Amino acid sequence: MLKAAESSELHAYVVLSLTTGVRTEEARALRWDHVVAWIPSLKAWQPVTEAGFKHKRFAIYVWRADRVGGDTKTRKSRRTLELPKLSAEALRHHHARQAAQKLKVGELWQEHNLVFCTSVGTPLDAANVRRAFRQITKNAGIGTDWTPRELRHSFVSIMSDQGVPIETIADLVGHAGTSVTEAVYRHQLKPVITKGAHTMNTIFGDKPTG
Repeated sequence: MLKAAESSELHAYVVLSLTTGVRTEEARALRWDHVVAWIPSLKAWQPVTEAGFKHKRFAIYVWRADRVGGDTKTRKSRRTLELPKLSAEALRHHHARQAAQKLKVGELWQEHNLVFCTSVGTPLDAANVRRAFRQITKNAGIGTDWTPRELRHSFVSIMSDQGVPIETIADLVGHAGTSVTEAVYRHQLKPVITKGAHTMNTIFGDKPTG
């Protein structure tokens, strides 16, 4: 499926969703100022819009969702996730393509600072995302009954298969005491969670980027 997604405008969306477990409404609401790079000299995270992508560590602030009010599903869903290298690289290419698209459409571009948006910068429609994703799964030879939400389910399965504790999985996907993950309830915004990125790097390879 990842191979089939390479030619799709949803490529980075698919990679991010599969390797971090974010909800589809969280991915649609992600802004570029919530994609951050670790700056060792400052010992701090900075938005890639300021720091660029020539760094070794990246993370996302999952603090918004495409929901009424713009907040995540619950306050416990707010979390910070370090990105696997596969996701960081996909976002780097996606950022470059988006910059080229802005130049192409010129004044037609509507700036919402969204990572994933239409060809003119406006928010993605959930139905259109589902249709585009079905085309990806069709091209991958796994049928058209899949939805973007399956990427999150696949993330949980991969984590579980690799022996990641259920409590850690719950943290990564933003669950709090649900029957799905048997998660331990958490009350505060958690620090950057690295286990998901480390596990995905093991699965998909930890190769230096060019």
